[in-house]
Amino acid sequence: MIKESQLQVDSAILREKVDSGDYWMKEVKAGQTFRIVDLEGNQAADILFYSANHSDERYSAMDTIREQANVYLTAGSQLISNLGNPMLEIVADTCGRHDTLGGACATESNTVRYDLEKRYMHACRDSWMLALAENEHFNLDKRDIGHNVNFFMNVPITPEGGLTFEDGISAPGIYVELKALMDTIVLISNCPQLNNPCNAYNPTPIEVVVWNE
Repeated sequence: MIKESQLQVDSAILREKVDSGDYWMKEVKAGQTFRIVDLEGNQAADILFYSANHSDERYSAMDTIREQANVYLTAGSQLISNLGNPMLEIVADTCGRHDTLGGACATESNTVRYDLEKRYMHACRDSWMLALAENEHFNLDKRDIGHNVNFFMNVPITPEGGLTFEDGISAPGIYVELKALMDTIVLISNCPQLNNPCNAYNPTPIEVVVWNE
């Protein structure tokens, strides 16, 4: 569902650009709203969410899909934790659909999906691992990498029940906006994937904007 935001960038408390292949890791407080902007179009932002107060509680794709009765996320969708609690709600969305099933790229999956020679290529799991190593104060490690949402990514389900990675449905300036329902650690990998059309084979920057409302 397409729903535009009423928030103005001039009133934001934080506005940061994240280059392709980089990560963004910060705590978003309950009641705050953050926006992810696809600056140039067809970029994929792979995101993990954790409770800032109890990091064993984190985003669960299975619980979210069950509660929404939908494998795609858009305005009005709530992201549910593994304990069954609402973590965030999508309050605005100009893309219309976001993936919960495709997972994140890793050097290992690159070899399986594409070619053994692709193993050396940077992947979202690498970005997450670097973020965890450089942000030890969050007390998270590689064992905490689990379910993620792929914002702006187009992963249709085939009639046979499989998944395909298709050209993105986003465009320059498209955004999704989430309101935190609990204090939440947000870990974004701005996907560097060059082997599938999720970002038109051309990874580009995103922008993260945060408001105190």
